Amino acid sequence: MGMKVVFVGPPGAGKGTQAELIVKKYNLLHLSTGDMLRAARDAKTPVGLKAEEYMSAGKLVPDDVIIAIIKERISQPDSDRGFLFDGFPRTVVQAEELDKALAAQGTKLDVVLELQVPEEILFTRLAARGRADDKPEVIRQRLVSYREQTEPLIGYYQKAGILKSVDGTGTIEEGFARVSAVLDACQES
Repeated sequence: MGMKVVFVGPPGAGKGTQAELIVKKYNLLHLSTGDMLRAARDAKTPVGLKAEEYMSAGKLVPDDVIIAIIKERISQPDSDRGFLFDGFPRTVVQAEELDKALAAQGTKLDVVLELQVPEEILFTRLAARGRADDKPEVIRQRLVSYREQTEPLIGYYQKAGILKSVDGTGTIEEGFARVSAVLDACQES
């Protein structure tokens, strides 16, 4: 049975790159909510069609639809090899629902990895990317809303005793070495 990992980190922390390295090294499924929503939509499953209604209207897909898609996805046989959740859960409600969905399958999360990067570094990284919408006040707002949204989640997983915070500063290699050390320890336990 593979590892079940949730990966959280602020915008600009290099989470995408790290996620790719993790799934490769540990042979995990990379479950990103966006990809799952698109896949369910393309497969035209009932819940995928429901998601499509929201997406085509430019609305946020509500929790119950996302949870249904995730349940559908993790009940597929290939998820036995373990998975990395990227961009989900974003709220405590989603976290609780995920726990229930996994418990219903007789399993649970192994570890929640939090990539920690000081805000001034995130700010510099995001500003350096220089996308059109990356004005300083927009960047700052993204960081604030991430923090407001995620802090309760971090607390939730801390209480559950599965939160591991990893220093996300330095090079990609350095970050990945720290992430690997945590995951290796999880595999052994």
